[in-house]
Amino acid sequence: MYTYDEHDRTFVAERVAQFRDQVNRRLAGELTEEQFKPLRLTNGLYLQLHAYMLRVAIPYGTLSSKQMRMLAHIARRYDRGYGHFTTRQNIQFNWIRLEDAADALDDLASVEMHALQTSGNCIRNTTADQWAGVAVDEIEDPRVWCEIIRQWSSLHPEFTFLPRKFKIAVTGSPHDRAAVRVHDIGLRLHRNEAGETGFEVIVGGGLGRTPMIGKTIREFLPKRHLLSYLEAILRAYNLAGRRDNLYKARIKILVHEIGTEEMRRRVEAEWDAIRDGALELSPQTVAAITAHFAPPAYQPQPAVDLAVERLRLENAGFARWLKTNVAPHRQPGYAIVNLSLKPEGAPPGDASAAQMEAVADLAQAYSHEEIRVSHEQNLVLPHVRRADLPALWRKLEAIDLATPNLGLVSDIIACPGLDYCALANARSIPVAQQITKRFADLKRQHDIGELKIKISGCINACGHHHVGHIGILGVDKNGEEFYQITLGGDGSETTSLGRIVGPAVPADGVVDAIENLIETYLATRRPGERFVDTYRRLGDAPFKERLYAAA
Repeated sequence: MYTYDEHDRTFVAERVAQFRDQVNRRLAGELTEEQFKPLRLTNGLYLQLHAYMLRVAIPYGTLSSKQMRMLAHIARRYDRGYGHFTTRQNIQFNWIRLEDAADALDDLASVEMHALQTSGNCIRNTTADQWAGVAVDEIEDPRVWCEIIRQWSSLHPEFTFLPRKFKIAVTGSPHDRAAVRVHDIGLRLHRNEAGETGFEVIVGGGLGRTPMIGKTIREFLPKRHLLSYLEAILRAYNLAGRRDNLYKARIKILVHEIGTEEMRRRVEAEWDAIRDGALELSPQTVAAITAHFAPPAYQPQPAVDLAVERLRLENAGFARWLKTNVAPHRQPGYAIVNLSLKPEGAPPGDASAAQMEAVADLAQAYSHEEIRVSHEQNLVLPHVRRADLPALWRKLEAIDLATPNLGLVSDIIACPGLDYCALANARSIPVAQQITKRFADLKRQHDIGELKIKISGCINACGHHHVGHIGILGVDKNGEEFYQITLGGDGSETTSLGRIVGPAVPADGVVDAIENLIETYLATRRPGERFVDTYRRLGDAPFKERLYAAA
């Protein structure tokens, strides 16, 4: 894991002291809320429906046990005993008192964490594949490049006030677990014909009011030029991105309006002027960052553990968990263990302070003190010996983190919605809870197979509904909550945007609607076909017909 040097520690400590003074001036009435707003937002502090919300960055989704324990401490001391893990590998605390905000940031700084650039029109937390460094299909660890981007982008003087917020994601595997094509910039590590690794550079993706899939503007970028090329993209956007219309300010709108070829031309022109300058990454710099991400000291293990295989045959619950929540590891005898934050009836992505502390302890005991956060709002223990799987499974069951539903109908992404968010039009959490209760039967979930349901409480799409196999969007109609349903979205390497199937359904009809869609799929699927595959083969018609048959 990356650990701060003296520069990092001083930088974060000074920013906390600066923010403490700003909070004190606001509390003393020396600053109006309007004057204070940009100051708190640059430190990750929002004012939501009921209270202040603090969004904390988890760079590329990687946490140590010590850091997770501190998140539990923040939840217990400054919030109401829980935190909410988000789709961009952050954690949000929804009940922070303004008087406590600086103390919370001080506590975070003590474990090398902060909330800088988790809000505002700047480059946000760079996200990555949650299985980085351990995935069997990985070409190269993307976290190294995320950390280089983090250091380059933190308080970058030229990009602190962009036209709008800016999000970057990096994947090092052919199977895209970071949704790179729906980010402002997506970076995909791959090999060229000479066997060298470099980046495919994808620009102009994003969800929200105007969802778009990113366009590739460079098929292969040598790694040493990463920062200069990113700088060229940001310069082109900063210069031409619209500031007169909030809804047309993202880079995706610029790329759409001028076209991919013109965007490429502008970026390449900027790049030509800076490509061989100070931003070129030396092998020494890259090696120094890479050293922070060296794999832990794995002990030789048998590839197959007989005790694990015996329990798999004897216990259906353990077998289901192995099938959905445990993934192959590049190191023989080890496994990647995914922890579901979606038990039946729970708000997706929420974890209590006690659960966070328990996960920290389990990571210390079984995963070299390392934890990951996924963009699908789950947690990961990335370095578990296969021989430890039975013991770990029992301990996860005891804290309700062993639900064997990864990728299934109850593994729902949902934004906080109208329960917390000042922008939302409808609630998301209750809808997700009702769906997980309707489909609580695990045998049925496993029979349905892979199905991504994603719910947003408003058009800003924080719940990524556009790329759900089934997307659910909350809308307000004359003060009543309705839900628009989309089908066919996909956030993986086969990215697609969902299509609206028809009129929105009332709140009390959403779960029945989902049931009808799934029953249609079960009646028409071919062997081995996922929900989204069946939809792509058949189109809207059978789903639409069943969905609105009673109308």
